[in-house]
Amino acid sequence: MNAPLYNTEILRLAASIPHHHRLAAPMGSSEKRSPICGSRVTVDVNLADGRVSEVGMLVRACALGQASSSLLAANILGKTPGELATARDELTAWLAGEGRAPNWPDLDIFIPALTVTARHPSIRLAFEAAAEAAATAASTTGNDS
Repeated sequence: MNAPLYNTEILRLAASIPHHHRLAAPMGSSEKRSPICGSRVTVDVNLADGRVSEVGMLVRACALGQASSSLLAANILGKTPGELATARDELTAWLAGEGRAPNWPDLDIFIPALTVTARHPSIRLAFEAAAEAAATAASTTGNDS
């Protein structure tokens, strides 16, 4: 736990967010904001066959929120709304010290942030917005998987 909170990998991810543009006509969209620091993440999704087929994001967040958004965006395509809800819930529990690391690539980069609870809302933003956007998209298509 001696790793710095803002390390080179966090900063690299923060500077390279995939899908960093809004979708023109998303099936589902959600914006989440951290009241602690004002970070804001908007996620737009389209589904095909019950899975995320397109994603667009607008990220105005601290380095941790940007890094988390980058990890979400790099791995969201092909996920179901249920898988996104599970990832959100596992991330929330893990950050709260109530579970093991989520089954999502590279989230262990946030181990140094586990004890810095004021940063947890920023780390959760993209996952919360993505799960909500996908649930909205699924409800409009009648595919809640």
